[in-house]
Amino acid sequence: MAKTQFAVQMGMGTDLRGADYTKAACRAVHDALHRHFLNVGRAFGLSYDAMLVDIRVGVAKPDAVDLDKVAAEAPVGKVSVEAVEGGLDNEMLGNTVIIANAIVTVSFDVEKEG
Repeated sequence: MAKTQFAVQMGMGTDLRGADYTKAACRAVHDALHRHFLNVGRAFGLSYDAMLVDIRVGVAKPDAVDLDKVAAEAPVGKVSVEAVEGGLDNEMLGNTVIIANAIVTVSFDVEKEG
């Protein structure tokens, strides 16, 4: 069987006052996952538990992200998370505004025909 990608979604999240990279990352993943309901797997008889959810979040300080909290944003499937350098830190009215970007891919371990 081969890991086959079924969907990709992107999202953005911010923390305006707390300078909390985890909060911004969680909001970015939430934004990505709540754009639509992924039922394509169900159309092929695949369960939500079989879903492979790969999350990559970009923030200015990847080491400051609690990956377990970010993973908890995905309600189903086998989840893997990584934080990479990206996003943006911006100064606004004396506060550091954290902007995180997320890309979430959903795959299943299935046989491809042909």
